[in-house]
Amino acid sequence: MPIEAIPSDSLSPPVGPFSPALRSAGLIFFSGQVGQDPATGKLVEGGIEAEARQIFRNLKALLDAAGKSFGDVVRAGVFLTDIGDFAAVNAIYAEHFALPYPARTTVGVAALPLGARVEIELLVQG
Repeated sequence: MPIEAIPSDSLSPPVGPFSPALRSAGLIFFSGQVGQDPATGKLVEGGIEAEARQIFRNLKALLDAAGKSFGDVVRAGVFLTDIGDFAAVNAIYAEHFALPYPARTTVGVAALPLGARVEIELLVQG
């Protein structure tokens, strides 16, 4: 099956050797996004809520590039460096999804790229 990269000029270049999103076998696999400001390439300031809101802006840019929306998301992975931030991230997450919600896993991790406190990846119907 062919693999198609989905780039977006609305995002900063990846911080490593990976594609922001790939389409294959009827699905789109979104790499994890942190609260990276596309204009500066740096993590946004303002804490967990600011990071989470920037992540969703970044994810929307990728969804737009793929011709998709948050309604096409079938699975999400959420990674937190402090599981105590779960409620704050969950509230912002809930602003972007409606029933039926995507399947989801939330995992506490030791560290994330750029010193981020949260990272979110998606699996989307392609």
